[in-house]
Amino acid sequence: MAVKFSRTAALLAGALSIISCSTRVIRVPLTEGDATPVIQAAIEQAGAFGKRPVTIELQPGDYHLYRESSSSFLYHVSNTTSESENPDPVKHICFWFKGMDNVTLDGNGARLVTHGELTGFVVDDCRNITLRNFVLTAADPTVTEFTVQETGEKHMTVKVHPQSRYRIEDGRLVFFGDGWSWSRCIAPQTYDPVRDVTWRGWNPLKDYRVEELGPGLLRLEYGRTPEAEPGQTFQMRDAIRDEVCGLIQYSDDVCLEDVHVAFAGNFGIVGQMSGNLSFRRLVFEPEAGSGRTCAGFADFLHISGCRGKVLVEGSKFSGAQDDPINVHGTHLSIQRFVSPKELKLRYMHPQTFGFQSFLEGNEVDIVDSHKLMPVGTFRVSKSEMLSEREILVTLAEPLPDEIMNMDDLVVENVTYTPEVVIRNNTFSRVPTRGILVTTRRKVLIEGNEFFRTRMSGVLIADDARSWFESGPVRDVTIRDNRFIECGTPVILIAPENDVDGGFVHRNITIEKNHFKLAGPVAVSAKSVDGLTVRGNEFVGTPGDGRQDPVVTEQCRRVVRKDRKSGGTGSE
Repeated sequence: MAVKFSRTAALLAGALSIISCSTRVIRVPLTEGDATPVIQAAIEQAGAFGKRPVTIELQPGDYHLYRESSSSFLYHVSNTTSESENPDPVKHICFWFKGMDNVTLDGNGARLVTHGELTGFVVDDCRNITLRNFVLTAADPTVTEFTVQETGEKHMTVKVHPQSRYRIEDGRLVFFGDGWSWSRCIAPQTYDPVRDVTWRGWNPLKDYRVEELGPGLLRLEYGRTPEAEPGQTFQMRDAIRDEVCGLIQYSDDVCLEDVHVAFAGNFGIVGQMSGNLSFRRLVFEPEAGSGRTCAGFADFLHISGCRGKVLVEGSKFSGAQDDPINVHGTHLSIQRFVSPKELKLRYMHPQTFGFQSFLEGNEVDIVDSHKLMPVGTFRVSKSEMLSEREILVTLAEPLPDEIMNMDDLVVENVTYTPEVVIRNNTFSRVPTRGILVTTRRKVLIEGNEFFRTRMSGVLIADDARSWFESGPVRDVTIRDNRFIECGTPVILIAPENDVDGGFVHRNITIEKNHFKLAGPVAVSAKSVDGLTVRGNEFVGTPGDGRQDPVVTEQCRRVVRKDRKSGGTGSE
């Protein structure tokens, strides 16, 4: 699909170099100042080749990207912000790929430096897009940091990271960057370099007064003893996820490889309503020598309502503010049966809404929100957005009276549920879980290392009354992983059904994993039909070792055969 050049893009196109029409390579030179318009011009020029393959090449060096010259488009992104939190959901996009096929952006080791709150890239309605070989970082990361120098009975002295700009107003700190500022901190995190762990805890920007002792050196006074030790770093931010690192929407066959995300912006990379997404050899962590400890405002990879295959391999996830990987669908609530074929649906969670979740021909399950069990499977013939919150879905066949007389029903798009492979990755400095996954298609979690995640290393949930993140799992294998002192339970299978109407999850195998336990429970499983736990090694359980590291509730067909080690395990 050819993209019509804007006048600005046409003028900038002269700065680009097309090596030859036969190889279709567009070379983008290093640009002093703002490189955003030049790179976007290269993307538009690539669109002029139609469906023929084309590569956009950057050069080694720094490209600076500014909000003022970004592309502004309205995008609603799953699990980000509510209408009240962010009344204007327009995204400010550095690289906008729209309606394009067969395009590769090769950074050749380039370093992309954002200035201001930005969405790094959007891939919308595209096919076969590859982004590779670059570093994405921020000149003014919206997660600010300071490190404790010394503490007293009611004060502490801290050193502010050079990238965390601040001013003092009425005895309080105001952190700011290019076009943004905040003074009230939500979900502060503490990083301990001795144990190499991060956790959510005490807020150093609550009930305090501050005095500047020197450039970047502050004394904070409290009415109590601060919960801090010298050497620890506080990571702080506001609450609003108004931009994202990247968005992949209504697209297929998109690959990110050899990309270093040193700071992921106000949310991570989100895939929604897309198919066949590959993430190979990604690094989410601050740049070496930067002195920073946090690489992201929230999740790193968030996959919502996708299909085909999602592959994450050979990657490093270190320094998140929330879950590094979350794969799920979305339950929409049935508000009203307009007719036997028409359902009025509503997005229920405040932070997820505004995008079309159902397409013609999709298969959907109608689900009891309390039992989390399907009451019927149907096919969509038409779907219409009535508002940002409500969707009118027309089914190909009428509903039986039995279903229309039921209350508290939700709908999941079965077609947009992916197969998932997550292998040979590392997870560290995580205050929450390592992986969340709820999809009915095959899941393989293999060869990963989870280091001191503060909550479970792996969570399999499914709910229709809180986050509304669907759905059941049907074939999960978790094998050959190392779980090092993670929160307990290390693997948590916890569907949020409050009425026992059958087994929510099925066919889960946990085998040949090494658990170095920091708590008594390695595996906790609820409502599973077909749970196999075998060949695992459990070491380091506190206490007398009589606690069974595997706990089940409302499960059937449970097979246990584990190695004994350190006084724990069972045969």
